[in-house]
Amino acid sequence: MNKICLILLMFPWLIFSQAKKPTLMVVPSDNWCITNGYTLEFDNQGIKEVIPDYKRAFQESSDLLLVVSKINGMMADRGFPLKNMESEIKSISQVSALDAMRSSKSTGSEVAESPVDQLLNQAKADIIIQMTWSVNKSGPNRSITFNLQGIDAYSNKQIATAAGTGAPSFSVELPVLLEEAVVSHMGPFTSRLQTHFDDLFENGREVSITVKRWDDWDGDLESYYGPDQEELGFLIEDWMAENSVNGRFNTKDATENMIVFDQVRIPLYFERRGRQRAMDTRRFASLLSRFLRDSPFNIENKITTRGLGEATIYLGSK
Repeated sequence: MNKICLILLMFPWLIFSQAKKPTLMVVPSDNWCITNGYTLEFDNQGIKEVIPDYKRAFQESSDLLLVVSKINGMMADRGFPLKNMESEIKSISQVSALDAMRSSKSTGSEVAESPVDQLLNQAKADIIIQMTWSVNKSGPNRSITFNLQGIDAYSNKQIATAAGTGAPSFSVELPVLLEEAVVSHMGPFTSRLQTHFDDLFENGREVSITVKRWDDWDGDLESYYGPDQEELGFLIEDWMAENSVNGRFNTKDATENMIVFDQVRIPLYFERRGRQRAMDTRRFASLLSRFLRDSPFNIENKITTRGLGEATIYLGSK
């Protein structure tokens, strides 16, 4: 009987220890990069945007390497798998806005993707942990003020936060100051990350899907298809209801030229050749793309992505 009681007491812990953890990537926040001068300009279809220059930050800032390494270690100690941002950056041979430009083979129409989106697409972390910190000095004492933000990499929604200032210390080592400041906040912070991921596991990941038409296509989303002669936009909406997790999505906008779906819940995984693989926005959009290419529509189309959580399907040509 005692053995049975012991097993029952351990059962919740066994379930938790075997629960699937989200993949994380620790990144310096935009504020930290801009404050410390690690930025570059990105030409987003004629509009100049200032974005973090992560590559130069990791190459030039020893403090950044120490801080990210410390947070990585603290998260790993709590069983969360991590993508190392510096390694991901190194694997991208050249970060260029021109390389991120896509165009229609037929019309030359273009869609931009920023270098930051390119990095996130390659890393494919579930959650981004944005890190901001500053060192405070008061005589011989130093303390650290920090802000950790857990961001869903697909929806860009903040899901967890931890912020505070550590006790003053004579220590001059940044990692020691950081650990002293952060350690008491890590339990609630990681708990919120796991709760969010459990929700994704049960209810699906939240993404956005947009369907547009090339201006040279002779059809539109009000064209009629099928035996019941229904409008294409409503048929796409029906497909979304049948293929999103529990039919959860929102039609944000709909015209004859485009239809925008947000809060689309897609499954985290799908099975292929007997193995479970991660489902991402592009893979999910490809299912809709195939639906539109098949009869009775026979519509040639092109998929583009922006970041991890947005996909657009262009109707009429590649």
